[in-house]
Amino acid sequence: MLKMRIKLAPTKSVHVLGFDKRSADNLVWCAMSYGVSRTFWANGYLFCVEVYEKAFEYEVEKVVFPISQVCYTPYPKYSKVYEIRGAQMLIVDVSEMNLYRTLVSMMKAHERRSGRAARPRC
Repeated sequence: MLKMRIKLAPTKSVHVLGFDKRSADNLVWCAMSYGVSRTFWANGYLFCVEVYEKAFEYEVEKVVFPISQVCYTPYPKYSKVYEIRGAQMLIVDVSEMNLYRTLVSMMKAHERRSGRAARPRC
């Protein structure tokens, strides 16, 4: 029997190219209009992460993961579904995952620095 080695090779860096605070309604409606199937929640924030498929290839080659856009809003209480205009968006609790906890830290720092909502991109 062949011995198999498994090596953990974590991503060295994550590059976020766009980062905006949005209202919950605008964030979810934008996600729906782009065909996103779910949004994320961690530690009091609801957010949408836009990643292009080529980003995964780039991550494998360069060990750097590019995220095109993160839109976020404070959302203190977790719920599994957000309803807007008769449509429902799933919300996944990702608060146990390091990448998303780190993104939430960025959101909190962004809120402290700006204290205002940025203009929506979509």
